[in-house]
Amino acid sequence: MREMRSVNGAVDSQARFSRKSSPSSSVLEIDSWMPSEVQAISPLVERLMLLIEGAQCIPGEEFNVEMALREALANAVVHGNREHPRAKVHIRCRCWPGKEISIVVTDQGKGFDFEKAAGHGLMSEPLSEHGRGILLMKAYMDIVHFERGGSEVHLRKRSRTTSRS
Repeated sequence: MREMRSVNGAVDSQARFSRKSSPSSSVLEIDSWMPSEVQAISPLVERLMLLIEGAQCIPGEEFNVEMALREALANAVVHGNREHPRAKVHIRCRCWPGKEISIVVTDQGKGFDFEKAAGHGLMSEPLSEHGRGILLMKAYMDIVHFERGGSEVHLRKRSRTTSRS
């Protein structure tokens, strides 16, 4: 693994990425941590999207992935970690160029009961303050599911050419 360098050239010791190759394909893996600060979301997303676009993970689907990633990170920071200054958000991404991308966002919060939230209509009310981010993630990605009691969201998007075959 190599360290990811920030725009100004300083080393970000918490963000790392690697590219694993095999004779038949290559995989881009990104492992990163960010502070639970809303203002940390955009710089991280911009760096990740440059890597994702450069690897040609899901050509033509970058906008959808970016929007879902922003929602997942915002939920983790605001709802999961409640913007606690010492809490972190963990982001793991695996990209199979031209095939699919898988992203896991984990917060350090207590989680939530997804089934209970869905059952009470929190996500069905368009003007509700709760659940909109989940609806957006589901609209932008092919697969969205929660683990670790709701403190971890798994996002998956397949390439248009892969999903048709």
